[in-house]
Amino acid sequence: MASFFLKEWHKAVKEWEFIVHETKKRVFLRFLIILAVVLAYFFYVAHRFGSSEGLIITLLTWSFFVFCTPIADAGILIDFPVRLLAKVRMVYTEIAVWVLAGLVNAYALLTNPSLYDDTVLLNLFHHILSQPWPFWLIIVLSGLGTFLSVIFADELVDVTEERHRHLHRKHRLKLKMIVMIVILVFVFILYDFLLKWMGVNIPLL
Repeated sequence: MASFFLKEWHKAVKEWEFIVHETKKRVFLRFLIILAVVLAYFFYVAHRFGSSEGLIITLLTWSFFVFCTPIADAGILIDFPVRLLAKVRMVYTEIAVWVLAGLVNAYALLTNPSLYDDTVLLNLFHHILSQPWPFWLIIVLSGLGTFLSVIFADELVDVTEERHRHLHRKHRLKLKMIVMIVILVFVFILYDFLLKWMGVNIPLL
């Protein structure tokens, strides 16, 4: 009986759409890789700072990638399971992702802002959050890129072959331009952050 169920389960897995179709498989593999990275990072910071502080540090780091990168890799941790289980399009779930990321940072800033001093990345993130102009420009640009990439991810789930990705072909240059601008803005922010870190006060704007 057990061997029968194992065979049926193995057959179902092999025939699962996220294994069979090339586009859906890409989304699934991307989700697994990001999940593995986040879990590994959590175990590292939990070992270093303790489980409770490690959890909030992990969430803050996750929120950095939500707000400051123009690709929806951080959000896919929530977007993909919701799309899979509830059939809600990822572009809608991403709105909830941004709200959640904002709430995590509001909680940290109001209750324990020293958490941002625990890692260099969070220190840089606090540097961005504490200076709305001009540094929130990277959040705006990242938002544009993120939601465009989420639309592409939804399309990956909708179709079964790469050649059917009409939206991606039509708008991929826009995403590339946003990514390039975000990189330039991030270099500017990093330069300012390093100057402040070294105690050099040069007004950039």
